[in-house]
Amino acid sequence: MHSLLLLSHSIIRYFLLVAIVLVIIRSLMGWMNKSAYTKSDDKLSLGLFILTHTQLLVGIILYFVTPLVIFSGAAMKDPIARYWLVEHNTGMIIAIVLISIARISSKKMTDAVAKHKRMFIFNSIAFVIIILMIFQSQRGFLGITY
Repeated sequence: MHSLLLLSHSIIRYFLLVAIVLVIIRSLMGWMNKSAYTKSDDKLSLGLFILTHTQLLVGIILYFVTPLVIFSGAAMKDPIARYWLVEHNTGMIIAIVLISIARISSKKMTDAVAKHKRMFIFNSIAFVIIILMIFQSQRGFLGITY
């Protein structure tokens, strides 16, 4: 079960990264060109939203079955155990919250340029956090095993 969850979590990561890059590029172009916020922008944002929450769900399950997460005070003294117990989760939850805020708040906005701007800023910050958390894992960007 652990291997399947880990593989799923790793594969979803790549789809999520592609989706967030596409959302960032489209929102930057929309913001700079003062374009309308189209149905395809909305669907891409929804796809990213779904991917991040799917990744969150798989990650939460993985959190409780992985041998790398050690629930003890000693884990805080070990940098690798602390990363998997606290740091990875905190960073990724912040990124998911930013992606969610961008999606939900932009749905309520009426100005297309403001929507693009909101999507660009929040998703860009989330993207930086995600990349930092991936590199901090010390597994390499393409690594799919612990």
